[in-house]
Amino acid sequence: MKTGFALAIAALFCAPLAGSAAATDATLDPDGLILSAEGRDLSEFQWLKRPVVVFANSPADPRYVEQMQLINERLDVLADRDVVVITDTDPGARSAIRQKLRARDFMIVLISKEGTVVLRKPFPWDVRELSRSIDKLPLRQQEIRDRRDVLRR
Repeated sequence: MKTGFALAIAALFCAPLAGSAAATDATLDPDGLILSAEGRDLSEFQWLKRPVVVFANSPADPRYVEQMQLINERLDVLADRDVVVITDTDPGARSAIRQKLRARDFMIVLISKEGTVVLRKPFPWDVRELSRSIDKLPLRQQEIRDRRDVLRR
C-alpha cells in the first residue's frame, strides 16, 4: 500500500516535467543540439561532435526527466564543447545506437569525437561533471590550445 502511494505521488510530480522533457527536441532546443536516436548512427558524428547519449525506458522516467533538465539548463556549455545530445526513450524501437551501446534502463554515455566510449553512468550527471570529463580528453585539450593560439594573434 505504501509503495503504491509513493509511486502515485512520484508520478504526480514527474508528469508535468515529463512532458517538457519529451518536447525538448522541438521547443527547448532551437540550436538542434538535442536529437532523437531514431534513424541515426553514431558514425555520422565521428570527428564532428561529441555525442552524449541519454537512454531511458520511458520519457516519464524521473532520471531521464532530471537529466534532460540538467542538460537544458546548460546547453551553451555543451555547445561550446561540440556536444550533441542524443535521446532514446523507446527500448522497443531497438535503435542502432541502443543496440551498439547495449543500453538497458537509464544510462548516459559520453562518446569522444574519435568514436570511443569515454564514460557510462547509470544515473543523471550534471553538465559541470560532463564538461570536466570532456575537457580532459586529448582532442579537447588540443582544441583549447588552438583557440588560445588564435586569440593571441
